[in-house]
Amino acid sequence: MKNSISVILLLCFFSLLQAQNKTNNEYNLLIGTYTASATSDGIYCYSFNTETGNVTLKAALSGVENPSYLAVSRDGNHVYAVNEGRTGSVNSFLFDKATGVLSFQNKVSTGGSGPCYVSVDDKNKFVFAGNYNSGNLVAVSLKEDGSFGAEPQFIKHEGSSIDKGRQAGPHVHCTVLSPDNKYLLTSDLGTDKINIYNIDQANLTQPLSPASQEFVSVKPGSGPRHITFHTDSKTAYVIQEMGSMITVFDYKNGTLTEKQTITMLAPDFKGRVGAADIHVSDDGKFLYASNRGEANEIVIYSIGKKGMLTYAGRASTLGKAPRNFVIDPSGKFLLVANQDTNEIIFFKRDPKTGLITPTGNKIQVSKPVCLKFVSQ
Repeated sequence: MKNSISVILLLCFFSLLQAQNKTNNEYNLLIGTYTASATSDGIYCYSFNTETGNVTLKAALSGVENPSYLAVSRDGNHVYAVNEGRTGSVNSFLFDKATGVLSFQNKVSTGGSGPCYVSVDDKNKFVFAGNYNSGNLVAVSLKEDGSFGAEPQFIKHEGSSIDKGRQAGPHVHCTVLSPDNKYLLTSDLGTDKINIYNIDQANLTQPLSPASQEFVSVKPGSGPRHITFHTDSKTAYVIQEMGSMITVFDYKNGTLTEKQTITMLAPDFKGRVGAADIHVSDDGKFLYASNRGEANEIVIYSIGKKGMLTYAGRASTLGKAPRNFVIDPSGKFLLVANQDTNEIIFFKRDPKTGLITPTGNKIQVSKPVCLKFVSQ
């Protein structure tokens, strides 16, 4: 009798262990897309296995116009998606991590056109979004249920830069929170500036005000696009879309001090460029950046002392227009959304060298733009 009970308990233990391992290896992969002039439903949710790199479709949300860029709350229970169009807005969704189903709550105007970026603070108190076409940004408070609350705050950028074709006016391209969530950094491709704002958590209707360092300028005509921070929170990296280069800044208490600019281009490259996305690996050892145009590649840098970059390698994205990419939570895989060839290509990542190689796996989806991992 005792032996039978021991065997049963042992079997239960191993079953529980297997279930736990499965849970730890499985993550939700959210995909934001363009729906206008495309065959996309809108937002897709796949289950992604960090051991095998295999995916399974869980759910798809239709009826939302151009949910191109997504933000996920820290607890993973809320998703915010822009409607990238002439009349911009941001949608709030409840997210069922078990089923992958998104449930619409409400939406708010971004006060402009072409919203291309959205972010949410760690305490789920505010959402911030930037309008590329109209060159302004919005801040809106959140209720306890994650839906939008008080009236939004709208801020309009002013100015231009040297490229009269693309920089005749402001073009806000990202709204990135500082690691301590006390500041908001916004890159403006049209003015070649990184604007910096204080965030007053107690002010629900006017949370943003200019920081003591209101902005920093980058090389004229370079077109700053996305911003990311090193894991040590002391270094910020800005990718320049038009110049296809990365600028490295020391960061402290809402101030930026430039210390390095490094090209993304191969020495013999002569074609069109369009640098897009940028991410640091969770181990803090490598930085990755995507380049569109005729390059269509991921460029890899090793990160040295004080966050300085050294070129490590490059890899074709095996498609066109790598608008966005993401490193999976295990650090073993890197997924690239090739917008113009309608597929997401999977790469295996070497944690020692930082280099990536294609796995042969991919997801075919129309006009993929944004990739986000969420726990299950």
